[in-house]
Amino acid sequence: MAGSVRGVAMSVQLALYKASGTLFNALIRWWTRSPYSHCELVINGTCYSSSIRDGGVRGKVMALPADTWDVIDLPWADEYAAQQWFDQHACDKYGWRDLLLCQLLGMRRDGRGVFCSEACAAALRYPNPTRFSPQTLADECRYIGKNTAFILRT
Repeated sequence: MAGSVRGVAMSVQLALYKASGTLFNALIRWWTRSPYSHCELVINGTCYSSSIRDGGVRGKVMALPADTWDVIDLPWADEYAAQQWFDQHACDKYGWRDLLLCQLLGMRRDGRGVFCSEACAAALRYPNPTRFSPQTLADECRYIGKNTAFILRT
């Protein structure tokens, strides 16, 4: 049931791309004031997201070297619900319009596609997933992880 990324047995993780990448990656990092320009949800060793390079929502196995990716364990995440979301949206195109409308202009999404952090947040069942950038999703996941660990200790 549990997958393995970098030798850690875990069923769900958030992977955050921090390498220099393309001009588009640099623009995302600059706009969000973040070291991250893309994110993937790793479910049992397969990376899921909405990718510009791949044209939209997809899953694939890929290496996540520590010099280009930060990985956050999400022991609280529902792997079945996350997998189901990606299965249901497997043919969705990349959400260029939504990215511009939601992230740059603060407007509502047009529903014609999905961008990376929106896909990951929706799969994790966050409300209003278009409000997330890779950085804000990472912040939220770390916050929940820290508070979940505290609740479990008490």
